[in-house]
Amino acid sequence: MSEFVSLKDKIAVVTGGARGIGRAIAETLAQLGADVVIADVQKEKADEAAQEIIARTGRRALAIQVDVSNSTSAKAMIDQAIEAFGRIDILVNNAGITRDTLIMRMKEEEWDLVLNINLKGAFNCSQAVVRSMMKQHSGRIVNISSVSGVSGQAGQTNYSSSKAGLIGFTKALAKEVGSRGITVNAVAPGFIETELTADLPEEIRKVGIQLTPLGRFGQPQDVANAVAFLVSDQAAYISGVVLHVDGGMVM
Repeated sequence: MSEFVSLKDKIAVVTGGARGIGRAIAETLAQLGADVVIADVQKEKADEAAQEIIARTGRRALAIQVDVSNSTSAKAMIDQAIEAFGRIDILVNNAGITRDTLIMRMKEEEWDLVLNINLKGAFNCSQAVVRSMMKQHSGRIVNISSVSGVSGQAGQTNYSSSKAGLIGFTKALAKEVGSRGITVNAVAPGFIETELTADLPEEIRKVGIQLTPLGRFGQPQDVANAVAFLVSDQAAYISGVVLHVDGGMVM
């Protein structure tokens, strides 16, 4: 992809960037020339990821601890990133969690926690960064949604709601900021091999593979490649879209 896409000297913030899909996104953007901020609630893991990215890519990487569900923490993270790098060109709202259970058993706090991190977190970080992007008349925001936000999944009323909300958020924000040269898009992964899916029972994995026309789980790199395209100059005329990275599952 490096021959096609260049992010040379761009500044990118990736929330939930310490591991899994976020980690792959951060390293891919760095490989393409961006300096990256690894924004994560787990500071130690974020520090490790930043050091590894520096060693592997030669780009600058900064770890910042953040609770995206807290607007003060999100704003402080964005302010710190701008102070360190001068500006932010790219925001990837990737931070997310699951608390899966049937609605009859779901506790109110399990609903609130998932919505606050997955959906409100994207709002907090986007609100904190959008003013500076509007001043520079350029910016790329990518929200990591899910196939669950498109088709719904049993046992995931909280998660599916948060990811569906991200799609509406993406489209509304794209309309708000498009005149300032800012694009806002979403990526909706299907089953991806991460620490979260590694814990799935074998029967659930089999069902997931059966529902996926390509017959396998995807890799974090598959999602990272889609994000890298959407934040590049090649995608300058793409905004408000949901790019499905799910092996055809949503069909």
